[in-house]
Amino acid sequence: MTQYLMAIDQGTTSTRAIIYNTQGVPLWQSQREFGQHYPEDGWVEHDPEEIWETTLEVCRQVLKKGHLKAGDIAGIGITNQRETTLVWDRVSGEPIYNAIVWQDRRTAAHCEALKQQGREGMVAARTGLLLDPYFSATKIAWILDKVEGARARAEAGELLFGTVDSFLLWRLTAGKSHKTDATNASRTLLFDIHRQCWDEALLELFRVPAAMLPQVEDCCADFGVTDASLLGAEIPLVAIAGDQQAALVGQACLQPGMAKSTYGTGCFMMLNTGEVAVQSSNRLLTTVAYRLKGEVSYAVEGSIFIAGAAVQWLRDGIRLIPHSSVTEALAREARESGVYLVPAFTGLGAPYWDPNARGAIMGLTRDTGIAEIVAAGLQSVCYQTRDLLLAMQADGAQKPGTLRVDGGMVVNNWLVQFLADMLDVPVERPEVTETTALGVAYLAGLQLGIYQTLEEIGSLWYGDRRFEVEMEEPQRKVLYEGWLNAVERVRTNR
Repeated sequence: MTQYLMAIDQGTTSTRAIIYNTQGVPLWQSQREFGQHYPEDGWVEHDPEEIWETTLEVCRQVLKKGHLKAGDIAGIGITNQRETTLVWDRVSGEPIYNAIVWQDRRTAAHCEALKQQGREGMVAARTGLLLDPYFSATKIAWILDKVEGARARAEAGELLFGTVDSFLLWRLTAGKSHKTDATNASRTLLFDIHRQCWDEALLELFRVPAAMLPQVEDCCADFGVTDASLLGAEIPLVAIAGDQQAALVGQACLQPGMAKSTYGTGCFMMLNTGEVAVQSSNRLLTTVAYRLKGEVSYAVEGSIFIAGAAVQWLRDGIRLIPHSSVTEALAREARESGVYLVPAFTGLGAPYWDPNARGAIMGLTRDTGIAEIVAAGLQSVCYQTRDLLLAMQADGAQKPGTLRVDGGMVVNNWLVQFLADMLDVPVERPEVTETTALGVAYLAGLQLGIYQTLEEIGSLWYGDRRFEVEMEEPQRKVLYEGWLNAVERVRTNR
């Protein structure tokens, strides 16, 4: 019988299920967008029930599209938006508050207070992360402090915490499994990435009861089985990885020194550092790349909060464009205008880490049109990626020979060419650009014995197109200096 693998890819703006064959070829997929909620400036929330409902719906739809039954699926892998924080009732499974999204800035003052107390050094040494609202710990504390009775219930063992993977796992197993994997745990500010365990001192610092926390497993593990009532029969849940780590696997960046950059809602550049956890001096993050059979591989990561979300804002926020697919043609029409769009809608991520910065469009003139603003939005993604690459090099990393890119934005040839030009590095786009889901499908196959080694997975990677550098250095220098000037004007922590 043909074996299929299913990936659940629960992202920031949509939920997707994809079924693959054992060669990593996507055969059927289903996708649903869901609502974004902005209760106050800098706050971003999701409805947990909508996350769950869209997940169940796309899983059922993709089986229907393939004319498959649950028994045809060898196993499921889950990959997810990281850091997004949920707290729910241990018995009923009901969330006590909306999911607080990774982009959310409401805990900036809490993080700043901890920095003033001199706590960031200890936190960074243990977690590889910075004190920033981006991560889960201060979000948990906010929910426990702001929802009436929540802290007492948590301390009494009545509430559970999880990132989206844990919440979906809990629901899929009908409350039998409260687990996560090492990649997601490493993004909470509560996990010691060197000892590979929840850290008592960090739990005390952030006032998070240990009883709330999920059990941490390898990326490939027995996470339980789906409740038979959901999809028609039990299906093994055999892999979990945060979205960027899953993309690293899907891009076959499995050797130290290999790098990938993913362009979804945000942009995340990750450099595999192998068994060495490199501590950044340039405000990048040290994180778990993957953990297999108890052995940890690490990565250095730069996180940009707004990438594809800038195009979404151009489409939905100010309605300059009807659809994201028109951006390539508009960018080709745009003249060189000196317009810069700094998409600091929820602050600036690496390497600035300024939660209070806000977005701006600069350099507007009377003849600036939609094409110039759209081009500036696409260029902002490339400039931010150069920020990350230069920070990695300042930390001692070698400039990569190529950069592998993925995510929904990289179907835009103009964008990828400008990226290669701005980085002064050739850029490779794979045949399968949705490598987040692909990576966790590979991990599921590894757990099930469909693949024997990471090297076998790496051999399945195929390139679609390689973009060579075309821009001369003087032009690159002028454009990037304009970007740095624009960023400086929106920063609040310089």
